[in-house]
Amino acid sequence: MVPPTATATPTARPKLSEADIRQRVAAERARLLSESGVEAKPRAHFQRPVERPFTRAERGETTIWFGGLTLRHERLCKAAFHSLGYRTALVPTPDVRAFQLGKEFGNNGQCNPTYFTVGNLVQHLQRMRDEQGVPLAEILDKHVFLTAGACGPCRFGMYEAEYRLALRNAGFDGFRVILFQQKGGMNQADLEAGLEMNLDFFMGILNGIMIGDLMNEVGYQIRPFEVVPGETDRVLEECVSLLEGRFTERRPTELGAALDRVLRAAKPLHTLANYAVKFSDQLTGDYYLEPLRECARKLQAIECDYTRVRPIVKITGEFWAQTTEGDGNFKMFDFLQGEGAQVLVEPIATWLNYMLWQAKQGMRSRKGIEGGGTAPPWWRLDRWAAIESRFRLKSWKIDLAQRIFTREYDRCREALGGTTHVMASQLEMQRLGHPYYNSNAQGGEGHLEVAKNIYYSNKDLCHMVLSLKPFGCMPSTQSDGAQAAVVSHFKDIIYLPVETSGEGAVNAHSRVQMALGEARGKARNEIAAVCERSGVTLDAVQAYAVEHPELRRGLLHIPEYKGIVGTAARFVRYVAEHMATA
Repeated sequence: MVPPTATATPTARPKLSEADIRQRVAAERARLLSESGVEAKPRAHFQRPVERPFTRAERGETTIWFGGLTLRHERLCKAAFHSLGYRTALVPTPDVRAFQLGKEFGNNGQCNPTYFTVGNLVQHLQRMRDEQGVPLAEILDKHVFLTAGACGPCRFGMYEAEYRLALRNAGFDGFRVILFQQKGGMNQADLEAGLEMNLDFFMGILNGIMIGDLMNEVGYQIRPFEVVPGETDRVLEECVSLLEGRFTERRPTELGAALDRVLRAAKPLHTLANYAVKFSDQLTGDYYLEPLRECARKLQAIECDYTRVRPIVKITGEFWAQTTEGDGNFKMFDFLQGEGAQVLVEPIATWLNYMLWQAKQGMRSRKGIEGGGTAPPWWRLDRWAAIESRFRLKSWKIDLAQRIFTREYDRCREALGGTTHVMASQLEMQRLGHPYYNSNAQGGEGHLEVAKNIYYSNKDLCHMVLSLKPFGCMPSTQSDGAQAAVVSHFKDIIYLPVETSGEGAVNAHSRVQMALGEARGKARNEIAAVCERSGVTLDAVQAYAVEHPELRRGLLHIPEYKGIVGTAARFVRYVAEHMATA
């Protein structure tokens, strides 16, 4: 019998530790890189540059520069800063040269507002250094720039890095840029921060924005019909100077000395009482309403001829492009007025209201998601009740903020004569825009661009919508795709998107002229139809208005009529009713 063959016992491999495995992997990686001729470099992850802070001790001798809005907004906000003890100054409106500097010192592939705003700061600092003779060390030590930032999906989120890169490349490395976020505000944990973002700060800025909105709109409302050319701008300058002085003289409302001593020991109660006094003064006082009424009296004295046929062009689009009044949007507002149009500008207040609305929408979407990114089990009613309670409290706070903001805007609007438009309802905007552009998609103005097109066209507020946006702006490009469906469903809408850049003003103006011709035709047909239905002629209405000077006031309340858009057409209908009862 043959014995069975012996089976060899395999040699046991030594067990490797995690450290041994990592060492062998690293050695093999080094060998492969060496064979391929690739140099292995240590990883160096990007870290946000540590910038010398702007402290409270520097506040009295450091100038805070800002800009980017319209001149009237900036002047009022500057005065609000001054009233709080800050030294502030305005960066000039960007021009084409600023755009070119932005491209020279910045990255490739940035959007139009980036190049204009970044290059504008560089240009301004170059002028201070080269033309005004300010030493570089003084520019770096005694000047800072305040701007907005974001963490959104578009290139707006890279503004801060672009400012720092361009400043370094232009020879201003170390110049301080103060950033406040589109979401999240500014970190004010440091009690010695130079820019104190407290309630007085925000109320001053909000008042400046609201009143700046109204002064801009009333100017564009009156200017096309002024009898004496330039009269509107002259009166507006008087009004803004009056308001500027009022903002500058404003001092923060404080608790009375006796009450302050009593409550100072109880800090939470002291803070609550201090806030209550400030809010009460804002909501019930007439500190800003009084000068607005004086402005209304000045504007009322401007003589106007409302029989001039002017197509109304509503401005929408990306925030910066629809707001700036310089080369950043081809000076489009001046161009439209020169072409005989009445411009309906977009208030910044709508954007602020939209941000509050989106905050509430985001809370609703995330409701029920806890720290681990999951919802609690359905049977944990206690946790669901706590979630619902927190959501309702936060939602109530945002609703209250929106109501207060809208109320204050309306108070200022009524004090200025009440002829400007009310702030659009964000609920209505969402209902109009959501079928075409999901209202949960954030970035830029989100669904607002689509909703405004429908809102202002269907409510007989404009003949044409002109959407201004930077070349290649991602959120606005998405909106333009949705606008194709809007225009196909609403056949009477005249909608024109115009992408802005540092060049191409002639082409953009040519496109606008073509669309404006169609809008002008609508306005003429409209007033002809109103005259026929009312049984009057335009000459007869004009002669009647000359005989009745109260019909030629700058802040004349002309009623709105269903199906009638133009100011001249509404005026003819209004005067015809007067003539019929005379």
